[in-house]
Amino acid sequence: MLRIAVQSKGRLYEDTMKLLSEAGIKIPSSRRTLLVEASNFPIEVLYLRDDDIPQSVATGVADLGIVGENELTEKAADVDVARRLGFSRCRLSLAIPKGVDYPGLAWFNGRKVATSYPRILQRFFAEKGVTADVHVITGSVEISPGIGLSDAIFDIVSSGSTLVSNNLREVEVVMQSEALLIADKALSEEKRATLDELLFRIEAVKAAEDKKYVLMNVPSERLEDVIAVLPGAKSPTVMPLATPGWNSLHTVIDEKRFWEVISQLKALGAQGILVMPIEKMIL
Repeated sequence: MLRIAVQSKGRLYEDTMKLLSEAGIKIPSSRRTLLVEASNFPIEVLYLRDDDIPQSVATGVADLGIVGENELTEKAADVDVARRLGFSRCRLSLAIPKGVDYPGLAWFNGRKVATSYPRILQRFFAEKGVTADVHVITGSVEISPGIGLSDAIFDIVSSGSTLVSNNLREVEVVMQSEALLIADKALSEEKRATLDELLFRIEAVKAAEDKKYVLMNVPSERLEDVIAVLPGAKSPTVMPLATPGWNSLHTVIDEKRFWEVISQLKALGAQGILVMPIEKMIL
């Protein structure tokens, strides 16, 4: 049985549980216990703090983990990245008080910068030739300049609303981050087989993201024209209708691309256009 370390709360927890659910893995909803077992898949979930996940996988306490790229980079844990998951995206950025003039990175020379990610920041400053006082702090980093603990901060930024509410502005993006599925490098053959099955399910879920199944009725004389404007349609399914001269066309396209061509489809005579969500796609 595989043991997967998951953040015990927060947005990453919610996104992770959604992914496992969409992959058909049933996890008991209660988090009163540290370790819970899935009811229909050989996996158990270990709930941890996000910054404990990389080391737990590197040392074999857990076989897998879902963790932010920022935490993995900061901890520098020796693990395999099994898959980039594409959710819980954010960035690690430098921010300064809103009213302060910012001429460039040289501004940070001799300044005190508060962060929970000292390794990443120190490496960045070293690469850029900046000499700053990196002050390690846990908790609410963004309040540090306001209470005189630092001149600036280096922290996670998602929407930027937290910076705004603390009268800060983002001046440098140091790295982008997203959720990663990481694995112990010493997995047994049996556990790797289970990981492969998990990855197969995840691929099916991710392949269906932002995809729509589209059905439409198309007159026979305009069929080739309609196929030509459908983005990414290599070989749509075409079936004749009971009404002579009409066909039912079925295809899969990105939802955002569909709205680009909807007027063209209608102009070419497509009717009864039906758009449906896709849960899984086996490629």
